[in-house]
Amino acid sequence: MTRRWTKRLLLAVLTILVIGGVGFFALAPGIVENGQNKIRPASLPEVTPETRRLHDSLQVIDMHSDTLMWDRDLLEHSDRGHMDLHRMEDGNVALQVFSSVSKSPKGQNYDSNTGDTDNITLLTFAQLQPPRTWTSLLDRSLYHAQKLDKAAADSEGKLRLIRTRADLDALIADREAGKRVTGALFSVEGLQNLEGDFDNLDTLYDAGMRMAGFTHFFDNEVAGSMHGVEKGGLTDLGRQVFAEMERRGIIVDIAHASHAAVAEMLAMATKPVVLSHGGVQATCDVNRNLTDEEVRGVAATGGVVGVGYWDAAVCDLTVEAVVDAIDHVVEVGGIQTAALGSDYDGSTTVGWDTSDLATITQELVDRGYDETEVAAIMGGNTVRVLRATLPD
Repeated sequence: MTRRWTKRLLLAVLTILVIGGVGFFALAPGIVENGQNKIRPASLPEVTPETRRLHDSLQVIDMHSDTLMWDRDLLEHSDRGHMDLHRMEDGNVALQVFSSVSKSPKGQNYDSNTGDTDNITLLTFAQLQPPRTWTSLLDRSLYHAQKLDKAAADSEGKLRLIRTRADLDALIADREAGKRVTGALFSVEGLQNLEGDFDNLDTLYDAGMRMAGFTHFFDNEVAGSMHGVEKGGLTDLGRQVFAEMERRGIIVDIAHASHAAVAEMLAMATKPVVLSHGGVQATCDVNRNLTDEEVRGVAATGGVVGVGYWDAAVCDLTVEAVVDAIDHVVEVGGIQTAALGSDYDGSTTVGWDTSDLATITQELVDRGYDETEVAAIMGGNTVRVLRATLPD
């Protein structure tokens, strides 16, 4: 009798563990994302029919989202996060830059972080990613690139990878001809995924990487982070990587880099440099945002400043705050320097998702920007940078 009950008890415990495990892997990723990528609905300007027609004629480009980090299908409409292909189409997004986050320190903050801990490891396990991604930062980014490749392959032509200038020109031509297609460009957020090996730049380039931020929230082998401990400039490896990126046609992104590293990159640049996502200290005094001197430095390279939509970028969750930052970029760097960089799905809280981008167009119109200027800010400036930088 005792042995029979012992077997029953063990079976019951095993059943509970199996059910619990299935529940964890099925539900945990969604629960985590819902807690990280929030929408706190803002009071949005009403989009007039005239502005809607203008917005629908634009080539809208967003230079930064972290959607690839999360366990969901880009091609399926979702009530999680801030974007998917359906919502991008609703927002008339011509091209989205998808970034790979390979490491994020525990207790992440804007002031000082070491690279000794990592939140992404647990996420890779919980999302049942391939075991190679559990320990390798390079393989995490390669996995994200593969996810984007698969989404494009499965999209029946609706999502198109952009890797060359010819790819970009074909995308713009098809959209101007009325074809419903969205471009996707692969980027990385922090070159810690090189794992200290210059040759890994080849591997990432072959996987489709055409934009790269040198740092994320901690100092790494190539540069100091604005949120790191030392906050130094470029390392010798970083200078070597910078030169090779320019040679290959990989766009240099200064987001999250220390002031010292930003100064070095702007001084070295022979091609346009971008801030993929962030703000300006003049309207939101947060350390990660650019000083006026840095905005002028980006403008001098022919680059653009991608203004984000979350509170640490613009100190509010309103369209007005976003356009306040854009106004300042225009005032300091010229109309040709303003661009968009949402940081959607980047563990951020925003006031609207990508389907509502016409509200930014409306606010620009309400502030007196003409149609040519609106077209430049919403994506035309970024098209220029891509054409000047992407490989043939």
